[in-house]
Amino acid sequence: MGKPRRKTGSMDMLHGSLWDKILFFTIPLALTGVLQQLFNAADVAVLGQLVGKNAIAAVGNNISLIGLLVNLFLGLSLGANVVIAQNIGGKRLEKVKSAVHTAFLLAIIVGTIIGVLGELLTDPVMDVMGVPDEVREMAETYFRIYLAGMPVIGLYNFESAIFRSRGDTKTPLLSLVAASILNIILNLFFVLVMDWGVAGVAFATVIANGLSAGILFRKLCRSESIIHVDVKSLAIDRKCLSEIVRIGLPAGIQGMVFSLSNLLIQSAINSLGPEAMAASAAGFSIEINVYCFVGAFGQATTTFVGQNYGAGKLFRCRRATWVAMGLNALFTLLMTVLVLLFGEEMLRFFNGDPEVIRLGYMRLLYIVGPELVCVVLDGLSGALRGYGISMPPAILTLLGVCGVRITWVYTLFREYPTYEVLMGTYGVSWVVTTIFLCLAYRFYMKHLKPIPKWRMEMHEKEERA
Repeated sequence: MGKPRRKTGSMDMLHGSLWDKILFFTIPLALTGVLQQLFNAADVAVLGQLVGKNAIAAVGNNISLIGLLVNLFLGLSLGANVVIAQNIGGKRLEKVKSAVHTAFLLAIIVGTIIGVLGELLTDPVMDVMGVPDEVREMAETYFRIYLAGMPVIGLYNFESAIFRSRGDTKTPLLSLVAASILNIILNLFFVLVMDWGVAGVAFATVIANGLSAGILFRKLCRSESIIHVDVKSLAIDRKCLSEIVRIGLPAGIQGMVFSLSNLLIQSAINSLGPEAMAASAAGFSIEINVYCFVGAFGQATTTFVGQNYGAGKLFRCRRATWVAMGLNALFTLLMTVLVLLFGEEMLRFFNGDPEVIRLGYMRLLYIVGPELVCVVLDGLSGALRGYGISMPPAILTLLGVCGVRITWVYTLFREYPTYEVLMGTYGVSWVVTTIFLCLAYRFYMKHLKPIPKWRMEMHEKEERA
């Protein structure tokens, strides 16, 4: 007899109070995001203190580029999250099983394709971004090694989405704790002992990502719950794949739009020199931790709305949206105050250069300061995705974020090419996009209908068959 499989934690999102469940769901998810960013922060800190500002600039140059690729995974994994959550809410267990195995295979396939394409396009992308010669070689090295780990990065994100769909955010967090500890140890070993520099921290990140994906894979295989993964049963269900892509691809595009606009801004930062590049890398490593909480509450909204919409509970869907946004605003305000009070001390952890600290704190003022706007932006986007409405937020983000930032860089920044002017584009683009999303949310809520009974009955018949 084989070993007994362990049960995986779950949460009843369909009954009882919401605020405590949303908190219980979101805090581990936000901390997971913080730990994921710790991978990058550890790279930046080790290189900044032990190698120099050119090394930190090289890694910082890749942040937006890597974000572009990872956001595609995050979007598609959100599609898997919604599909699985809606089927759990509607008690369509066979559909849950099909969606889980489809998502698992999709992660491996997409990760491999992105890794290969990225390797082929590295040189042209570096040319387009205008990476300075003094950091070009290090930037390419870090990016190419990171790309080799794309399959496991994708797998981790999809595995986390599978756990989240059932209300379990603690398991992905614990797996990432182990990976983060390993990442820091390997960073120091590869840089101090092996003297591999940028290549060393890239290898450490890939190995640590592999560990976190491996831990979740083992737990899914040993789980006795409806999200159990059976390697022998891995197959693509076309209907599930279609639903995952329909919801997830627009969400991925929405995230990629943010990253594309950030790539444009990164190119502008590159034109201001290594100090500006290093300051942005250090500032990003701090500010992204605030956004981890904003994004986590948005993902919680998606999951809670998804399950309750699948169960036909529209009033509870709306209530979950507003409760999550209220809690999000409280956490974001608290973290914003802390970052702005202690931002300079935090920046010194990455690099002691006075100019890097000055520019880095300026970035924090212009990005963390208006972060409360993103509470509404992510909350409404998350709610719409939970209902299965994913394309409108992606299109509005394209118009609001990309449109504003492209216009800003080629008009205001061209006329006044300073770091301060460049940073101003973030808050303005968020405000414009949020206004668009408020109008879209109001429209769809007026016309929203429960999942048709014939569709639910059709799923039930398929399960019985």
